[in-house]
Amino acid sequence: MKRYQKAAVALCLILVMAFSQPVYAAATLTVINAIQWADTDGNAIQAHGGGMIKADGYYYWFGENRDDTGHFQGVSCYRSYDLKSWTYIRDVLTQNSASELNYCWIERPKVMYNSSTGEYVMWMHWENGDHYGEARAAVAYCNSVDGNYTYQGSFRPLAGQGITDHNIDGYMSRDCNVFVDTDGTGYFISAANENADLMLYRLTSDYRHIDSLAAKLFEGSKREAPCLFKRGNYYFLLTSGCTGWTPNQAKYSVSTSLSSGWSGLQNIGDSNTFYSQPAFVIPVQGTSGTTYLYTGDRWGGAWGGKVNESM
Repeated sequence: MKRYQKAAVALCLILVMAFSQPVYAAATLTVINAIQWADTDGNAIQAHGGGMIKADGYYYWFGENRDDTGHFQGVSCYRSYDLKSWTYIRDVLTQNSASELNYCWIERPKVMYNSSTGEYVMWMHWENGDHYGEARAAVAYCNSVDGNYTYQGSFRPLAGQGITDHNIDGYMSRDCNVFVDTDGTGYFISAANENADLMLYRLTSDYRHIDSLAAKLFEGSKREAPCLFKRGNYYFLLTSGCTGWTPNQAKYSVSTSLSSGWSGLQNIGDSNTFYSQPAFVIPVQGTSGTTYLYTGDRWGGAWGGKVNESM
């Protein structure tokens, strides 16, 4: 474990305090967390379980826009220059984007940029709107970061290859995230086996399909809400436990290789991760270095509220 000590310290620095929404480390900005943020029009931001990407000098925030029943209404897109003031652009994916989206649940949408194809590719968790037994991944794509995304469809990873997960073809795929390595290789990580295992998949060169299983991580540990990122030569994986809407102790692991060598899970933050669940870690390039910002959700269900009341 000695070789991971410096890397572990670096991760601890980003979680001195956990944030219910993203913040920007600048002396001229004041951010108040643990409230439901409003966009520049004064409307409550609906971008839960989301992720961020920087493009054309702006930060773009994608997330879940749900109706009062918790069902899919759209994948929302907001834009900000300073990570504090967010302008609503549009729902880049809606119920009208495909018949499969008319009545469903869409969770944890994440967007990645493919520099080879010039496309922005979105991965997410799809369920049929009646129960959580489908446990499928879904993909959409667009030529512009904030345009209308084309829905490619949903599927279980590695279906048709002789793999079954709870008697259904292919691996389950629930809480998920994406990662682009420094060499341009894309990855998708999601929870399988009723959330007992985390599966890390290498994507095809267009980021729109799964190429292979790169690693099965922490089998039987029941970890979800994965956030994968890299700092220097170290990969970090941040996850939560499986306690429904109720927050719990976040843990992290570190490795110099994505496919093997991951350290044991270590606690980070306090016992309930400051009442949040991990959503995404975004690098912010500054004049004196790169800061890694943790973003997390305070789910409304934890106090009997609705998803669209989450913070």
